[in-house]
Amino acid sequence: MLLTISTTHTPATDLGYLLVKHPDRVQSFATTGGTAHVFYPEATAERCTAALLLDVDPVELARPSKGRKTPDSFSLGRYVNDRPYAASSLLTVALGKVFRSALKGASRDRADLVDTAIPLEIEVPALPCQGGADVVERLFAPLGWTVAATPVPLDPAFPEWGDSPYVRLRLTGTVRLADALNHLYVLLPVLDDAKHYWVSEDEVDKLLRAGDGWLGGHPERELIARRYLAGRRTLAQSALERLDATDEPLDDTPDAVERIEAAERAKPLVRLRKEAVLAALADTGASRVLDLGCGPGALLLELVADNRYTEIVGADVSSASLALAERRLRFDRMPDRQRARITLIQSALTYHDDRLKGFDAAVLMEVVEHVDEARLPALERAVFGHAAPRAVIVTTPNVEYNVRYESLHGHRHDDHRFEWTRAEFAAWVDRVCAAHGYTAELRPVGADDPEVGSPTQLALFRKAV
Repeated sequence: MLLTISTTHTPATDLGYLLVKHPDRVQSFATTGGTAHVFYPEATAERCTAALLLDVDPVELARPSKGRKTPDSFSLGRYVNDRPYAASSLLTVALGKVFRSALKGASRDRADLVDTAIPLEIEVPALPCQGGADVVERLFAPLGWTVAATPVPLDPAFPEWGDSPYVRLRLTGTVRLADALNHLYVLLPVLDDAKHYWVSEDEVDKLLRAGDGWLGGHPERELIARRYLAGRRTLAQSALERLDATDEPLDDTPDAVERIEAAERAKPLVRLRKEAVLAALADTGASRVLDLGCGPGALLLELVADNRYTEIVGADVSSASLALAERRLRFDRMPDRQRARITLIQSALTYHDDRLKGFDAAVLMEVVEHVDEARLPALERAVFGHAAPRAVIVTTPNVEYNVRYESLHGHRHDDHRFEWTRAEFAAWVDRVCAAHGYTAELRPVGADDPEVGSPTQLALFRKAV
């Protein structure tokens, strides 16, 4: 798996300073599934080429590893595949590790050159391309590159067999090196469309960080977000909403209040949802809180940061999600006093669990829609009947609002078992209150559209005295 970067900038050997890799040495780095080597096939004042060669060990790659997907469920396919030869997310992981400083636009020795566009030529001999050479053009050309994507024949000896799903990519342009590397970091896995690892919420941050300054205005940004985030619709929508908030042009008029209100309206839904839940929690006066269906810990991070919550329990049926939450919370670095406030437990919310009893409040943020409707009565009995916290906060999508998402067809997430209208949600809330002795208040989350309501709906249940 090979990637070369060449320049004719004068002196061309400045490329070594920008990449923070010396042209006179071969350097090797351990990376996912193998070893990355950096060397310079040519290094003169007139032209300099840096090569990143990723030597993938198919046996190592096939070994089970937390967070890594195997290439094929068929046992032989785990060893016989194109991963050692074709550019993929494996190459971008190596790119991020080996050229970390260059990706950030940092160079101690050539700080003056970091922000300068220089002539670059980038080649990838074998790039898997879902959609063919036309997709390569659509992705790179708007960024200022001259694109040559030559289809690789399936077998040169038998031209009648046609082309393989690979192209030989050659990009030429005058671009900042940091920008060029970030283009590759995002778009190579987009073209391959088969990431080798599990895609979580952290990938949204990676995408926006690498896409800073160019992704927001890209004509194919929806395609990029969808593929980069492995088709996970909720994550892609979150990324696009955050791009809209980040890339909205600033108003230079002196009316600061109007600008602030516009920025508030542009907040991504994921942020508005957390804020609404935290506001509802504050209204309950709770100090001991359950985050039920906590997933990888997005809300837990907010709860731990607020000292009013003296005891926090995150519960989820997925041990993998709990492990990710533990890493995100940085348990290993957390002071003992802080660590004593939070507990993570594996628990199914459709079963009675005595560990969940006696808390001031419980949160089910975007959880109920992941449960089969036939199992909802079991969840109601377990949470509202058995655990019976003094307050319960539930958020769920408003399916009526889906018409406002032009690219959305069906549910907002592939794992949603249902999505309720406002009337259906209100009816469910009334039924739970009647069965388990609660009263409830309904609140909109996000802009309240006069025709279809808000994108998310929230219910704050309080135990009747």
